[in-house]
Amino acid sequence: MEFRLLGSVAVVTEGGDIAAGPAKRTSLLAALLLRPNTAVNVTGLMDALWEDEPPTHAKTVLQGHVSRLRALLAAHGAEAYGVELTTQGSAYLLRMPESLVDAHRFEELVGLAGAQRHAADSVRMLREALSYWQGPALTGTVPSGPLEAAATALEELRLTSVEALAEAYGKLGEHGRAAAVLRTEAVAHPLRESLAAALMTALARAGRRSDALDWYHRTRRLLAEELGVDPGAVLSETYAGLLREAGAVLVPATAPAPVSETPLPEPDAVPELLPRAPRGFTGRDAEGAVLDRAAGGGDGAVCLVTGAAGVGKTAFAVHWAHRRRARFPDGRLFADLRGFSDTPAPETGVVLREFLLALGVPQQRVPETALGRGALFRSLTAGRRILVVLDNARSSEQVRPLLPGGEHCVTVVTSRDRLGGLIASDAARPVPLGQLPQDDATALLATVLGEERVAAEPDAAARLAGLCDGLPLALRVTAARLAERPQRSLGAMVGELACEQGRLALLDVEDVGVSAALRLTVQQLPESAARAFRALGLHTGSDLDHFAAAALTGTTPARAAADLERLAAAHLLTEAVPGRWTPHDLVRLYARGLAAQADPEGLRRLLDHYLYTGLAADAAAEPGSQPCYALPADARRPAAIPEFEGRAAALDWYAAERPALEGAVAASAALGLHDRAWRLALMAWPLMLMRLQDGWTPLLEAGLASADAVGDPDAQSRTRALLGWILHEEGRHEEALVHLERAPALAALAGDPVSEAIAVVNHAAVLDATGECGRARALMTEAVALADRTGHPSTQVLTLQHLAGHCLRAGEYEEALAHVLRAGELVAPDAVVVQAQLRIVRGEALAGIGRLEEAAHQLERAAADAEAAGFTEGSARAAERLARLAAGR
Repeated sequence: MEFRLLGSVAVVTEGGDIAAGPAKRTSLLAALLLRPNTAVNVTGLMDALWEDEPPTHAKTVLQGHVSRLRALLAAHGAEAYGVELTTQGSAYLLRMPESLVDAHRFEELVGLAGAQRHAADSVRMLREALSYWQGPALTGTVPSGPLEAAATALEELRLTSVEALAEAYGKLGEHGRAAAVLRTEAVAHPLRESLAAALMTALARAGRRSDALDWYHRTRRLLAEELGVDPGAVLSETYAGLLREAGAVLVPATAPAPVSETPLPEPDAVPELLPRAPRGFTGRDAEGAVLDRAAGGGDGAVCLVTGAAGVGKTAFAVHWAHRRRARFPDGRLFADLRGFSDTPAPETGVVLREFLLALGVPQQRVPETALGRGALFRSLTAGRRILVVLDNARSSEQVRPLLPGGEHCVTVVTSRDRLGGLIASDAARPVPLGQLPQDDATALLATVLGEERVAAEPDAAARLAGLCDGLPLALRVTAARLAERPQRSLGAMVGELACEQGRLALLDVEDVGVSAALRLTVQQLPESAARAFRALGLHTGSDLDHFAAAALTGTTPARAAADLERLAAAHLLTEAVPGRWTPHDLVRLYARGLAAQADPEGLRRLLDHYLYTGLAADAAAEPGSQPCYALPADARRPAAIPEFEGRAAALDWYAAERPALEGAVAASAALGLHDRAWRLALMAWPLMLMRLQDGWTPLLEAGLASADAVGDPDAQSRTRALLGWILHEEGRHEEALVHLERAPALAALAGDPVSEAIAVVNHAAVLDATGECGRARALMTEAVALADRTGHPSTQVLTLQHLAGHCLRAGEYEEALAHVLRAGELVAPDAVVVQAQLRIVRGEALAGIGRLEEAAHQLERAAADAEAAGFTEGSARAAERLARLAAGR
C-alpha cells in the first residue's frame, strides 16, 4: 500500500488505485498525508475541506468522512503496512511510514540529488524523483486555501527540480536533453523567467543559438503583454551573453572534434551502472568481510562469488558494491552476462561498448572490434579506482576480456560455477556463498512479516527457514504469501511446506525446493495473475513490458500491467527498469515448466504483437521509409499497439526488446512459422544501422534461412540486402557482395521496384567502397532511375544521397550539389536524420565549389539537427567538416 499526492490523490494498492471518495473525503486524506505522524486539529481540517466558511454541522460531516476513510484503509490491509488513523482529543493523526507517501519520496530524492558530487548521480536521482508525478499535485481535492498553498509549494519544488535536472544534464554535456526537459515546462510556464533563461542557455550550448534568441524575444513580449514589465536581471544577462557570442560560428558544445583529434574522456567522468540496492537485505556479514579482504589485496583484485542458484549472489554483490561506494570514487560498472540464463549471453563487444560509453567515450570513438574495445577499456581504467561487477558468468573465457586494466580496480564476478580457470589464470579469490544460517533466514522473514509476527512463533519461523533450506528466493516467496494472509499462522505454513515432495532433496537439486515454494505461491494467486505467470513460460526474452504480456495472455495492456504488478508483489517478478519486468532465473525456469498449461495461441499472439509493433516503431524511427515487411495475411492485430513519441523512443524499444526478438526468431523457425521468423529478423533495421558493429549477423542469417525456407523472393531480397550491408560494415566485403549481387534480381522477381532500387544502391555503395568505382557509378545511376519510376520519395532520396556522395568523392562538386538539392525537395519534413545527412553532403559540395559561407550555414544546421535527433555520428561529422572549413579559411 502506498499513497499518491503527486497527481490524483489516491490509495495505491496491488490491485490498482483506490479513490478516497468524494472531494471532501479526498481532501481529508490529502490534509493528513501532508502532515503524517502529526496530530492535525479539527479546525485545520475543516479549513482544508471547505473553501468558504464551514457550515454549522461541519464537525459532524468531518467525523463521517473520518469514519469512512478508516473503513477504506482497513478494507485494504492498512494495518499490515503500519498505517493507522487515530483520534487524539480534538485532532486526528495518520500514523504511518512516511516513505509510503510519494511526495515524501519525491522530496527526499530531490534533497539527495542536491548533495551529490557527480552530475550523473544527480541526474539519476532527479529523474527518479520526477517520475513520481502523474499530474498536478492534489488533483481531486477541494480548492481550499491550505490545500492550494500545499499544491503550489509542491509544484514549485517540481519546477525547481526540472531546472536542477537540466543543469545536471548541462554539466554532463548533454545540452540537447537539457533543452528538451526545459522546453516542455517553459511552454507550460511561459512567464517563469528562470525557466526561459535556462532553456536559452541549453539551446545555445546545443548549437541552436537562433532558437535561443527567439525564445528570449517571445518571453519578453509575453512579460510586456501579460504583466507590463521588462525581463528581469537573469533573463537579460543570459540574452546579453548570447549576443556577445554572435560573431562566432557556433559549433555544438557537445560535438566532438575530428576523430583523429578527439581526446580521451577526462578522469572525472564517473560511470554508474549498478542496479538499485536490494531492499530488505539481511545477513551475509561474514561473507562481506571475506569479500572485503579479497578486494583489498591490490593488483587489480578479481573476486569470485559462487554458490547455488537462488542463494542470492547478485543481491549480495550489489549490496556490497553500494555499501563500499566510497572505495571506488571513479565509478562502478555492472553487466549481466546471462551465463545461466535461457536467453543468449551478450557478446563481449556489446558489453565493452556499454562500458566505454559509460566511461565517457564518444560513440564515434568506440573501436569497431571487440579486441580494440578491450584495449581501450583497459587503458581508460588504468590508474583509476573502479569497481566492475560481472554478474552470472558461465565461464572464465567470458570474463577475461572484461577485466579492467588498473591495479586499483576491483572486479566482482558472480557465478554458479566455480570458474577454476579464472582462479588459475587471474588469481581470482573465491568468496563462496552458502545458504543463509537460521538466524539470518528468520531475520529475512522478519523484514517482510515484521519482527513481532516472527517473534510470536520462533520455532515455526526456524522450521520455515529449514524447510526453505536458507535460500533467499524461497524465503521471500514464502514470506510474501504469509504477508498477504495476515491471519495465517507460521505454523500452518510449516505444515504446507513439510508435505511437499522433494523437500529433502533441496541440498542436492537446487531448484526442487524453490519450485515447490513457487508452486504454492502460484496456487494462491488470483486466476488472472496465475494465467499471466503460466504465459511467461512462452516468452522468448529475459524481460517484457505490459504490451508483450497482454499478447501472451490475450488480455488488454491495462489488465496485463495489473497482473505483472501482482506477480511483482509476490516476488515472482522484479521491475528492473520502469515498465519492464524480469523474473529470476529459477522463476523463469519454473514458468517454462508450466508453459504447457498456458494458452497454446499465446506464443503466436506474441509474434504478431512484435510484427505490428515493429511496423509502428519503424514508422517513428524512419518516417516515410518503405516498411521492412508486409504483414502475413493471417496476422492477428493485438488489443493495443505501443505509441512511439519519436525516433529515440523507437530505438530504445528495439534495444530493450532485442533479446526477445532474437528468441522470437528462433521460436518461430522451430515451429515452422518461417513467414514470421524472417520478418522478425529484419524488424530492428533502424537500430542495426545505428549500431552497425553490434553483432547482428547471426540474427540476419537466421532470418535468411527462414526466407529461403518459405521460398519468397521478396523475403530473400530484403534479408540479403540488409545482411550484405551489415557484413560490409563488419569488413567482410566478399561475403557481403555474395548477398548484395543476388538481392536486386530477387526483388525484381518479387515485382517490388522499391526493394530493387534499395538492393541496387546497397550493392553499388559496397562496390564503391571496395574500389570498383566505375561499376558503382553505373549501378547508382540505375538505382536512381528505378527509384524515380516508383515515385517513392524516401527511396529516391536514398539513391540520390548515395550518388551525391559518390560524386563528392570523385571531386564532381556541381553534380553532387544537383543531386542533393533534388533529394532535399523530396525528403519528408519529419525525417530529421536524413535531412541532417543531406545538409552535410550539401555543405561539402558547396565548400568544394568555393561557396564557403553557404557551406558553413548548411553544416551548422546539420550539426544542430543531428544533435537534437540524437544522431551523434552525424553531429560529429558535421562538426569535423566545420572545423576543416574554418581551418581552410
